[in-house]
Formats: sequence, C-alpha cells, structure tokens
Amino acid sequence: MQPLTLVTLAMLLWSSSLVNTGKVLVYPLDGSHWVNMKVLIEELHSRGHEITVIRPTDSWYIKAESRHYNSITINSSAGFDEEQFGSFVTRMLTMRREGASLWSRVCLEHEVVQQFYQMNKYVVKMVGEIFENTELMQNLRDANYDLVLTDPGIGAGVLLGHRLGLPLVFNVRWTVQGEGHFAIAPSPLSYIPIPGTDLTDRMTFPQRIKNILFYFFTRIQIWYVTDPNYKPFVHRYFGNDVHYMELFQAADIWLMRNDFVFEFPRPTMPNVVYMSGFQCKPSKPLSKELEDFVQSSGEHGIIVMTLGTLVAKLPEDIAEDIAAAFAELPQKVIWRHKGKRPSSLGNNTLLMDWLPQNDLLGHPKTRLFVAHGGTNGLQEAIYHGVPLVGLPLMFDQQDNFFRMKARGVAKVLDIATVNKDNFLEALKEVLYQPTYRETMKTLSNLQRDQPKKPLDLAMFWIEFVMRHKGHFSGYGFLNLRSCCFSLFVSLQSEFGSLDVCQ
Repeated sequence: MQPLTLVTLAMLLWSSSLVNTGKVLVYPLDGSHWVNMKVLIEELHSRGHEITVIRPTDSWYIKAESRHYNSITINSSAGFDEEQFGSFVTRMLTMRREGASLWSRVCLEHEVVQQFYQMNKYVVKMVGEIFENTELMQNLRDANYDLVLTDPGIGAGVLLGHRLGLPLVFNVRWTVQGEGHFAIAPSPLSYIPIPGTDLTDRMTFPQRIKNILFYFFTRIQIWYVTDPNYKPFVHRYFGNDVHYMELFQAADIWLMRNDFVFEFPRPTMPNVVYMSGFQCKPSKPLSKELEDFVQSSGEHGIIVMTLGTLVAKLPEDIAEDIAAAFAELPQKVIWRHKGKRPSSLGNNTLLMDWLPQNDLLGHPKTRLFVAHGGTNGLQEAIYHGVPLVGLPLMFDQQDNFFRMKARGVAKVLDIATVNKDNFLEALKEVLYQPTYRETMKTLSNLQRDQPKKPLDLAMFWIEFVMRHKGHFSGYGFLNLRSCCFSLFVSLQSEFGSLDVCQ
C-alpha cells in the first residue's frame, strides 16, 4: 500500500498546485519593452500559469513560437517599423552633430511627434479589428482568462481588457500620456519635475515656472498625438461619457519599473507596486574567449559600452573619437559596434555584434559602463554597482541619465559635442574618482536590500489579482479625481504655501 499512498499524495499535491495557477492574457509593447515583459512571462510560466501573448504580424522581437507562452497573431500592423526608427536615429545624430538649422531641428521634432501619432493610429486600428472580429472575441471570452497583463505605453491591452471585462495589471513606466505617475497620482508641479526638464524635486521659482511651461507643452502633445486617436475610439465602444484615461486609471495593479532609488520623492497610490530591478539577476560565467580577454586586463579591469538595440553603429567621426579615447586607457574595452571598424581602434578594444550585457556588468573586473540611458541598462548598472558615462540619444534617455547624474553616479555627455578629449576626460573622471563607484555601490545596496525580491513581489501582486478577481479596481475612480485635481494642487503649491517641497 505504501507505493499507492505515495502516488495518491503526489496526485493531491499536483492537483492542489493547479488550483493556484491561472490564465494570463498578455498584450505587450514591442522593442526594448518586450525585454522586461518577457521576464515576467517566463517567471509566470515557471510557476505553472498559462500565458497567451497577442502580437501583430510585424513584431520585432515577439516570436510566434515559444515554450513559455502561446500566441495569437493579429493580421495587422502595430505601426512599429524598426528600420524606419533606426534611420531616424541616424539622421538625428548626424543633424545634431553637424549643427543643423533651427528649422531642420523643428522639422525633426515634428517628425518624432508624427511618428508617435501614426503608431497610436495603427494601434487603435488594430484593436478595432480585434473588437469587430466576432469569432476571435468569442474565443477570448471562452478562454476564461484571469487577467490581462499589459504595458500601457500603448493602449491596446487596456482597451481589450475592459472590453473582455477582465482585471488589469500594468508593467509600466510610461502610458500613452507620458510618465505613469502623472496618470494616477497627484503630481504637484512645484516639486515633481516633468521628464525632460533636467530638474530635481528641489526647484527655484524660475525652475518651477519652467516646469509648468513644460507641463503645458506635454498637454499640447497629448492633444495632438493621443486624444485624436483614443477619444473617438473609446466613445464608440465604451460610451460618450467615458474618457480613455479612466480606463487606464481603473487598472488594478501598477507594477512600476522603478523605485525611489531612481525616482525623486513624490506622491503615489496604494495600488502602485515598485519592482525596480526585477529583470536583474546574478551574472553567469562568460565564454572562455571572452573571459580570457577580461582576465587579460589585469588590475585595470574592463569598460563595457553598448548603446542599445536601435543604435548598432555611430556616425564614423564619433566612432573614431571614441575609439581613439579608449586606445589611451590601460583598461580593456568591450564595445558593441556593428559599423565600420574605426582606424583609431586600439589593441585594448574588442568589437562585438552582440555582448552579454548583464554578465559583463556583473563581472568583478568591470569598472565602467558607457550606455545610452535605457531603463533596463541603467537598472542593471545599479544592480551590479557599476558607475556610468552617458551618451543619451532620444526619448527618455536624457531624463534617465539626469537622474543618475543627480545622484552622483554618472558623467553625461552631449552626443552633439562629444569628441576624443571630452570623452576621455569623462572616462578618467568616473574611473579614477572613487565617489562614483562608492555612491553606485550604495545605490546597489539600497536596491537589493528588500524584504522580497522585486520579481517575487511582482508575482505576488499578479497572483493576488488572480485570487481576488481584481479588488483594487475601485481605486480607479479615486485616481481619476486625484489626477484631475493635480493641476490645481500644483498651482496652489506654486503660489501658495511652498513649504510642501522643503
């Protein structure tokens, strides 16, 4: 009877584990955002949950086949053109480098805004096609998903989640209207800097005026880019009395991809969960060839440089200056660069088409990380305690690096004016002034010293929503009132009692 008892016990344990698993519908955002969404998907899969990912036919990185999830491919375009984005970045770098006219810069900025408008237009069109596909919508309802996990940088997952009547969990830093906190929490402009202003939470009066002006500029962008696409769509499918941001604000849990190691002090809400560094993990051993190169650096250590997925190569004159600066250092350098091999490249520099970023940052011989300022890379640098030299290129990268600079862990250069001399000076400053590394180690210790690992925390709250069928959705109404009230609070604190920011 003993073997039978063991089998029975095993079956009971197996069946009880099934009770705690759920079905998750994921509507991700492509590009670098998919990198961190994939981490959540793989962890959910490892815990026994069934994952289904919705993807368009022209996905960059979201594969149709995976052992971690099933996929539903929508026969439509999401409006993300990797080649077009890459060419835009190249033209932007060249223009900034050559000192283009004011009119050319205005035209370029208009092109950025227009691209975002078109992307939102494609997204809304695709969601409309999903809604009008009776068979697909019925299949999605019949699947009995427990929740929708989505990145609100696009609104597709939000709209679909509400159409299906499912709880919503966000993997979020940005929404269709900008930085996520501004959509859900009161954000007094007297001490909450608008991203891109290069301001901290301690502003002078003129800086606060600047912050308010930037706020109104962001509202103009929303009026031009987001409102024309989402307003009529939401009025058609959800009613004329519904504003599209109400659907965002009604999400049950906001899993924020940052925390107050990175963020300035600000109000938040009870359903905002901070999971900064959730994608970070201990480094794995390098390949033998790469490890041999790293070890050859001796006591000087190595420098790692990569500028993200969209920038595989730099304009030749910048690449030449960077290579020449590296050649004058005793450190070894591992540089992800797909362009023409610089003639000034030194024997200490290894060029690679791809590099294991996390494993290199976690290596004990890594002394410095030269990066573009994407959130994922900066979080990995904090996790491993590696100071930074920044070459921000576009979007939120300048703001991300400003926060690192304000904390004393980064030296930031303007890509338009970088040359051999100022790049070499920045490298030496971060390498040889110990405060950069010491401060970064402090940030790393703060990020790591938590009662629960960020990824485990994210899993707890996703499974919390599964168990309770939402629970936090009632906060959506409070969030809407708070968001509408935030501008009044901002102006009141600006011209009334200013002690709130001291």
